[in-house]
Amino acid sequence: MRRLAAAAIAFTISCAALADSSLGATTLKIGTLAPPDSPWGQVFKVWKRAVSERSAGAIDLQFFWNGQQGDDRAMVAKIRTGQLDGATLAGAGLGEIDRQVLVLQLPGLFREWNKLDTARNDMRAGFDASFDRQGFKVLGWGDIGRAHSMSKGFAVRTPADVKHRRTFYLPGDPIAPVVFSLIGDVTPRQVSVPEILPGLTAGTIDLMTVPPLAAEQLQWASRLDTIGDDVAGIGIGALVFSSARYRAVPADAQQIIADTGRIAGAALTTRIRAEDDAALGRLQARMTHYRLTAAEQAEWEKLFVETAKRLRGAVFDAAIFDEAVRHK
Repeated sequence: MRRLAAAAIAFTISCAALADSSLGATTLKIGTLAPPDSPWGQVFKVWKRAVSERSAGAIDLQFFWNGQQGDDRAMVAKIRTGQLDGATLAGAGLGEIDRQVLVLQLPGLFREWNKLDTARNDMRAGFDASFDRQGFKVLGWGDIGRAHSMSKGFAVRTPADVKHRRTFYLPGDPIAPVVFSLIGDVTPRQVSVPEILPGLTAGTIDLMTVPPLAAEQLQWASRLDTIGDDVAGIGIGALVFSSARYRAVPADAQQIIADTGRIAGAALTTRIRAEDDAALGRLQARMTHYRLTAAEQAEWEKLFVETAKRLRGAVFDAAIFDEAVRHK
């Protein structure tokens, strides 16, 4: 009887220990601009659950949604100081770590996913190594969407249509200011992502070139009424961690995070592309939309070629630039 009682007590204690194992879980703090119920947020929630299940509750991914930790640049700074362990970043944040990766977002360079995929896959090892040298580990590359011009009350058929409009660029963006300077008579505002919606509401912004899904999920599209059918370029993104923080967790946990991170990145790639196309269809259904003529397309191509010439060797390393252009 005593042995049975002792066994029962031992079993109870072991169950309690298992139940309380989450109290000793390693929490990894991840910032994101994505809303929790957005397509990005839904994938991140699945990733969080997968990490928890595969690690038996030893690793917990804690997401801070809706830019609670600031914009991309702020999140990168917080990773560097240890306030965040990781973040889901778009181009502005990735460029804060290594602006060479932004060559993939050159306007007019890639408009089709397959060409971006080929270029990024061929160049990925170099980008990953560069990020690692600066203390960041890329768990998976992803996408934001294909960018379209959106505006309020006017169409943007040629570069001249941008003149005197209320547009903007993000801090750290080396490309947009060059585009605007070549067009001329444009005085863009530098704003952070959280400032865009108030700017649209107040009327201080009336033009943007962004992916439809991002415009829809961040509520920007609700303030606009005109959209171009033509793709200007592609917005990229990535799941990024602090290299030091990643190495600090046990090796088996690192493998779990890496494996599930790759799966999450692949899921984002597949889902976001489909969701971005669907968002474009929804916006075209409620907005005035237009397609550029061959002559109008030629004007934009001329501008994009001149922009590329200004950036090659000045902003982007010539060898990296040429490697990206080779895949066009």
